[in-house]
Amino acid sequence: MSVPTQAREELSLRVKGHQVHVRVEGVGEPLLLINGLTRPVDSWDLFVAALGERTVISFDAPGVGDSPAPFLPLSIVQLADLAAALLSTLGVDTADVLGYSHGGAVAQQFAASHAEGLRRLILVATSCGVGSTLPVSDPRDSVALVVRGMVKANALSTLWRTVAFSTWSSIPFLGAIDAPTLIVCGRDDNVTPAANSRLLAGRIPDATLIELPEGHDLQQPGAAERLAQVVETFLEREPNRVSEHPTL
Repeated sequence: MSVPTQAREELSLRVKGHQVHVRVEGVGEPLLLINGLTRPVDSWDLFVAALGERTVISFDAPGVGDSPAPFLPLSIVQLADLAAALLSTLGVDTADVLGYSHGGAVAQQFAASHAEGLRRLILVATSCGVGSTLPVSDPRDSVALVVRGMVKANALSTLWRTVAFSTWSSIPFLGAIDAPTLIVCGRDDNVTPAANSRLLAGRIPDATLIELPEGHDLQQPGAAERLAQVVETFLEREPNRVSEHPTL
């Protein structure tokens, strides 16, 4: 199918055996958003509204939002494969990919497993998985994550994705990522401390690191708009590594 332009479109697609809720909106170069552990597509609204002209593709992972829970756990590798298959189903050969928090792990794996489909990589408030700096306990961060996300996620699926992340690491392949890469974190992030973003920036060749005066939740008002500005500047500055999709 061709990617629609301008108007928002809500889709329910069969992808690798899963029914996946997908949102496509805008016009221009495709940008795939891979969300946090329990966040539905609606959590991107402020960020997307502040972006320039782009075709933005977001989706609810199985067990989140309007995507039914899977029958079996999905690994980080399987989630990256699902994201790549989703783009293929939409008729998109290559895209910029942004992963936030848990979605940042999926985005890193996408870069390793599906490099041919990646133009530019953006990692937001995320880590390498095993080998990362552990969270600093702060009840305010935990409450914010629950209030803005957990109510839209299946509890068992959330547990499965947590386990998947805790047994995965990008350390072995970070040095092989050759797509232009932007890494963004909150300087005061107590869920995924900024040290994790610094580690990623130190291992991914020529990566750009931006630290914002924020916590972990870069989808909340104010932070989302600042994140969009940083992302837009990066995408405008960095050249495409491969040719653009011919239908866009």
